[in-house]
Amino acid sequence: MSTNQSEKQSRRALKEGKSTAKKTSAPSKSQKTGSSADKQSRKQQKIKQQEEKRENKKPRRRIFPIWLRIIVVLIIAAAALVAGLMIGYGVIGDGVPTDALKKETWQHIIDIVTKVE
Repeated sequence: MSTNQSEKQSRRALKEGKSTAKKTSAPSKSQKTGSSADKQSRKQQKIKQQEEKRENKKPRRRIFPIWLRIIVVLIIAAAALVAGLMIGYGVIGDGVPTDALKKETWQHIIDIVTKVE
């Protein structure tokens, strides 16, 4: 919709709002001044425009779904953890990198931390 058409619609809405306000015998507080009626109609127009955008908006079809993204992130995090363990134990700690994945190594580390002999 072009700007001119939306301006025409807003002017029509204003005219309709004013004509209904004139027909009522006791105008409400919001209709006593023209500026507050303009603001109310502008708010209504803005709400209508937002609703039209929502209705006209095509639903987004994701190529890479969110649930798959979460799984991929968890797999990457696990791979980074394993790589960090192997680098830390093998390269920095001067051990065999595959030993970092053995249960006996971790049991030994737990025994050292808890001071069990």
